[in-house]
Amino acid sequence: MSSDGANDGDGAAKGLEALDEQPADEHAETPAIDEGRYLYCLVRADEDAELETTGVDDEPVSIVAENGIGAVVHACDGIYDSADLAQIRRWLVRHQTVVDEAGQAFGTPIPFQFDTILRGDDAAVREWLREESETLERALSGLANHWEYRVEVVEVDPISDEALIERDERLRELDEQIGGSGEGTAFLLEKQFDQRLTELRAARRESLTADLEERLAAKAREVHALERSPSAKLSNDITDTESETVGDSSDGSDESSDGETLCRLTVLAHEDDEEAIGSILDDVAANDGLEVRFTGPWPPYTFAPELGDDGTAADERANPQP
Repeated sequence: MSSDGANDGDGAAKGLEALDEQPADEHAETPAIDEGRYLYCLVRADEDAELETTGVDDEPVSIVAENGIGAVVHACDGIYDSADLAQIRRWLVRHQTVVDEAGQAFGTPIPFQFDTILRGDDAAVREWLREESETLERALSGLANHWEYRVEVVEVDPISDEALIERDERLRELDEQIGGSGEGTAFLLEKQFDQRLTELRAARRESLTADLEERLAAKAREVHALERSPSAKLSNDITDTESETVGDSSDGSDESSDGETLCRLTVLAHEDDEEAIGSILDDVAANDGLEVRFTGPWPPYTFAPELGDDGTAADERANPQP
């Protein structure tokens, strides 16, 4: 990972810098920062607010507040860039830990991406908070008492071909035709048979996902579908560190790695609705062969507005997880 480069504009609002997804060894130059503030998140806080924790690289964390909005920061003189993935993972985990602790102490935070830095000292942070107070106030008010939850439904005991044949007339016809056909014809019919099986399994998966999304949407503010098989990311290690598995596993172990992921969803919900969402997931997990993984509450990484280089919120874009 590496930085997307320094900003040349004047003023605190033009000093935000964040990492992109390029490997560290592909970035040409690390921008110099004489003095800056590493940003973890924004919270509701008074001027005398404190957060007793340490941040990335064990740096002391402080809260810089202006008009009831606090930025959780630490002083820095450069970005956090390394070709060592283990080091990046440690930084990411610490970043998230600080955001989590801020959320516990002050309520729902607006999280920043890992390695977001504002040039200048605490006075520059206060200037930025003043300049963008309307945008930041709207963001904090809109997400107050709302948290992100991750849901994964895994089929640990897939429905058998025999069960699908029993349920589907077309499969039964193809099965009978294969048995009474010559080698060449049987080969073509077997391909049709396999395609029909694939279609039925996909339709079953889509139906289950649509039903779950509809039920969750009745209790949650927003529900978004995620890729069923995401590429490996460092952030996956973080968001999966504390998970609850709902299902019929007799030994209580997590068997999701042995099954097929049917769907992955991310949910934005009010904290008062967490129990209702859990009840919906219990109903899904009661189905034979299904297991549900439920993680959260997380700060609303997916749903928070992204704060760009000019300090404004881009409501159409999701704020990436650290």
